[in-house]
Amino acid sequence: MPAITVDDVLVLPRLPELDPAGTAFRPVRRLTTAQYGVEGEGFQVRRAFAGVLPTELDPFIHMDHIGETETAPGEPMGTPWHPHRGFETVTYLIDGAVEHQDSNGGGGEISDGDTQWMTAGSGILHIEQPPERLVQSGGVLHGVQLWVNLPRAKKMSPPRYQDIKGKHTGLVTTPDGGALIRVIAGNIAGFTGPGVTHTPITVAHLTIEPGAQVDLPWDPTYSALVYALAGHGTVGVESRSIQEGRLAILGSGDALRLTADRAQEFRSSKLELFVLGGLPIREPVFHYGPFVMNTREEVQQAFEDYQAGRLGVIPAQRLPHTS
Repeated sequence: MPAITVDDVLVLPRLPELDPAGTAFRPVRRLTTAQYGVEGEGFQVRRAFAGVLPTELDPFIHMDHIGETETAPGEPMGTPWHPHRGFETVTYLIDGAVEHQDSNGGGGEISDGDTQWMTAGSGILHIEQPPERLVQSGGVLHGVQLWVNLPRAKKMSPPRYQDIKGKHTGLVTTPDGGALIRVIAGNIAGFTGPGVTHTPITVAHLTIEPGAQVDLPWDPTYSALVYALAGHGTVGVESRSIQEGRLAILGSGDALRLTADRAQEFRSSKLELFVLGGLPIREPVFHYGPFVMNTREEVQQAFEDYQAGRLGVIPAQRLPHTS
């Protein structure tokens, strides 16, 4: 699992050591298991938020765990051109490579720890594909795509694209050096990530050494979700078991306790967690297909605008060849 790492985590800044007596650790409300689904041109994903209530996810809408998959030559697949309105898509790639292009002029390639952050806002068309060299050679693909809701007042914001290289991710460790914490967006104990967000959120990828414990300060006004990308461990002071493909929905408090089992599986020697939360928007959500709005009427208008070409135009050089 390449992502972004360092040879010696002890050179990194460290989280403050929390006093257990004065810390309100968040309890685990419940655990869910991701369900398999098919996305884009036919690649398999895990629907990480399957079965979770929208009020428990707020301000998030949807998350796919892509891989970890080893593909043969000719097997890597992507998505065709498609529209979005009313939210942001965040693609964090741990391993492999993906190319993005959109109708607003944004685009680029991300790989091994990079993030692409696309604000669909008022409307955009985009495409995500493996680069040609990966199609020819095959290889590993592992990542996450997250949908972040926008409040009513910002749903029609101008589209925006952020290409966040892994080297710019905020890196921090624990007091004992038992974990590497990559802050992709938001703030953890004063350590910030490079992602610029319309909706106040925090997103981080944690790699925890076997037997190590992380007491992670967390904004008490934010929601908190913990998804296991790989490995085995526990969440909360009640030590609820978590492993690859499981999501923990946490209650209120100002810190998270995350612990890696001493014995890990052969495919992953460490516990890999995707930790996220944000300030709940607490507005009506109407989500249908590629659009996330507040009402059915607004989604109907989005479909009409898309069909009329008002959400953007595919760049001429990316149009399919015609005879």
